[in-house]
Amino acid sequence: MSRVLQAVARHAVEKPEAVALSSRTLSLTYAALDAEVDRVASALAVFSPGIRRGAPVAVCLGNSPAWVVLDLALIRMGWPSLPLPGFFTEAQKAHALADAGAALLIEAAADGAAFEILGTRLSVTPCETAPVALPEGTAKITYTSGSTGQPKGVCLSLEQMEATASALVDAIGPDYAGRHLPLLPLSILLENVAGLYPILLAGGRYHVLSAAELGLENPFRPDLAGLASAIAAEEATSLIVVPELLRALLMVMTFTGARFPKLNLVAVGGAKVSTQLLGQADALGLPVFEGYGLSECASVVALNTPSARKLGAVGRPLSHLSVSLDDSGEIIVSPRPFLGYAGRAPHLGPVHTGDLGSLDAEGFLRIEGRKTNTIITAFGRNVAPEWVESELLAQPEIRQAVVFGEAQAELGALIVPLVPGMDDTAVAQAVARANLSLPDYAQVKRWHVRPPFDPALGELTNNGRPRRTVLLSHHSDFIQAS
Repeated sequence: MSRVLQAVARHAVEKPEAVALSSRTLSLTYAALDAEVDRVASALAVFSPGIRRGAPVAVCLGNSPAWVVLDLALIRMGWPSLPLPGFFTEAQKAHALADAGAALLIEAAADGAAFEILGTRLSVTPCETAPVALPEGTAKITYTSGSTGQPKGVCLSLEQMEATASALVDAIGPDYAGRHLPLLPLSILLENVAGLYPILLAGGRYHVLSAAELGLENPFRPDLAGLASAIAAEEATSLIVVPELLRALLMVMTFTGARFPKLNLVAVGGAKVSTQLLGQADALGLPVFEGYGLSECASVVALNTPSARKLGAVGRPLSHLSVSLDDSGEIIVSPRPFLGYAGRAPHLGPVHTGDLGSLDAEGFLRIEGRKTNTIITAFGRNVAPEWVESELLAQPEIRQAVVFGEAQAELGALIVPLVPGMDDTAVAQAVARANLSLPDYAQVKRWHVRPPFDPALGELTNNGRPRRTVLLSHHSDFIQAS
């Protein structure tokens, strides 16, 4: 049986009045959550005849208590789930449904709903897809937004996901399971597996607001004042953020004086974070703990914690995983973090991450860049662009940056300033400050200021990471004019 469902049932008995799941308009105790999961599982059972054995159920909902209950109900039913992020295009949704062989699609409905969960009306639509072979034991399929080609469906077992969640509780400690406020979409594995599941295992409160209530309707252009206000007003004790959100929070704190005294843990992952940015967080009293992971490892591999933190490292590997490095410095995670990809042969053995790193004598892991992204300059120096970009992004004047310089004598960058029309001198000063933290061979010597990276033009992945190949192709004339 599921560790998470067992924990919910145990908390329902041991502390029946404790709140497990809430929003601004409702509050469910662990006992009420357990009962609601049972009710929804029974409601789903009527669709059993129309589901091919082992075919996933796709879920397309925004963050809400209904999403949580539905996810837990699918676990109780033993049906694989296929979360679809709201920012997926219709083409991406169609690809995921067909690629995974989804049997049903559950989404919000204004009327004609098949059933309700906590006031949210839902429709259930059969999917006309061909059968797809999934690895045995698949419980969740998450679609990554790789830098090229169609996204692949990462298949994870319940055991793998819950092992990650349990290891996070062990590493951080159950005392930190206070009131967690999800800022990332629950359809993203990081928030689902590293946010929701550990909070329920540890007996905390998962407090869900909609993207509109958080000021995150447009995740690429958030309402920063609204976001800061929501974090403070909801008395959140923990958050999970990506580096761009962390930078936004620090900017609000710097320029408005906003503070979040209830927060005791802000986990950040998804890309390399500058030590300067982490130092700024320390100075402002924001308890930030950097981590590292990937979908193929159920979202988290290593994490700094309140009891074991080292600036510039992404923490020690979680207890259920083993991390090693090959001769090139590539990070390898074992024993078998995931099952494979939808429609492909099962994956056996460790995961070769494609990330370069190092392990120090105390077991802390450092990330140095992507193996395939490494720039080799005309002087034969190897440079991880993520390293240089993290120093640029630590400057408050710079919102986005991508570094280039393959086979060139000096590095260059595409830079998006914090505000359009920023004075060239301010940008130049920001680059100069970043260069102070870099050796000469890794300093940025020339740059091009441009508008924000545009996801509609394919310049960003679905989770906001820059697509290097696309961006560099859009500025080939400037890049080649070295």
